[in-house]
Amino acid sequence: MTRIDFYFNVLDKQALLNSITQAALLKYRKVTIYAASQAAANQISAGLWQAEEASFLPNTLASDVLAAHTPILLHVENDALLQDELLVNMSHSQPSFFSRFTQLVELVGTDEQDKLAARGRYKFYRDRGYEIKNIDNTKV
Repeated sequence: MTRIDFYFNVLDKQALLNSITQAALLKYRKVTIYAASQAAANQISAGLWQAEEASFLPNTLASDVLAAHTPILLHVENDALLQDELLVNMSHSQPSFFSRFTQLVELVGTDEQDKLAARGRYKFYRDRGYEIKNIDNTKV
């Protein structure tokens, strides 16, 4: 069953995504990032490529020809899924394919719209029997 981690009170989603992704790569894990749109995927990708001044997090769109050789994939609806280790949801909607992944990470910001959408996803997962780990990002 998919392990689900909810990080809440996230002030900077891109920074936390970079940190989670970096930790996964150090463990030789592959990462799929679910984005709400192509524009959102492009913005996330730019943030990963510019993670730190001296490093970057190599990524590409799941539809790119290099996807099979890239550890971090950005997935937009209708892209083919090529990995099933770690899924990070950067969208307000629940990914319909989340259950094929070993782990799902949800990032919840501090604005009310984000919290409301996250509560709906949380309830969906909980009502289906998934065990959810809650992580207060202000205490990490």
